[in-house]
Amino acid sequence: MIAHQDIDGEISAVVIVPVYNEAKVIPKALTALSWLPKNQLIFVDGGSTDGSPLLITERGYPCVQSEAGRALQMNYGAKITSSDILVFLHIDTSFTSSNFLNIKKAYKQGYLSGRFDIRLSNDTLTYRIISFFINMRSRLTKISTGDQIIFVRRDTFDSIGGYKDIPLMEDVELSSQLRRLGPVALLNDTVETSSRRWEENGVFRTVILMWKLRLLFWLGTDVNKLAKMYRGKH
Repeated sequence: MIAHQDIDGEISAVVIVPVYNEAKVIPKALTALSWLPKNQLIFVDGGSTDGSPLLITERGYPCVQSEAGRALQMNYGAKITSSDILVFLHIDTSFTSSNFLNIKKAYKQGYLSGRFDIRLSNDTLTYRIISFFINMRSRLTKISTGDQIIFVRRDTFDSIGGYKDIPLMEDVELSSQLRRLGPVALLNDTVETSSRRWEENGVFRTVILMWKLRLLFWLGTDVNKLAKMYRGKH
């Protein structure tokens, strides 16, 4: 068990980052996170074959191994740490000291969980529009995606059994549970996340696919089938 990571002597938090074959982005991500004390950050690798764990440990950060699968990796990170707040960060999403302070404020204000508004890394008009609608949808529904940095009180996270072990939509499923338990902090403090998915697969195609997957998820379609659709294995 990794000991508590103190924010201000009273509240403790740990940032959990699941990784899998992210060697191309890890150096930049570690540089961006250099402000964060190493004992407040843990990486959970799901069996990378590209040397990702070594890149992390060479910089002095803890990187543990778990079964593959983002939900399983994040649950494992939560299990082996001890803290009041769990912060789940994607490797290609920015996270600043200002963001961290706002999580602490939300905790003190009584929020059980929360997330941030996002800004896609591509700054053209099309991507700004996509960011706007993602944020608007999330504010209306109180449903969050992992790119928005979901954070949650440990006792709340434990009470629902953590992330459900599913290959896709684990973030949507978790946030749908969290919104029923109590107030969700919808922070407008913006974090930047990579637009590589839209750039690689095409904006229109990606938007349609994500809406289709979300609709089918709510209609009860088997998540394993959705995961194959997401990966292009129709």
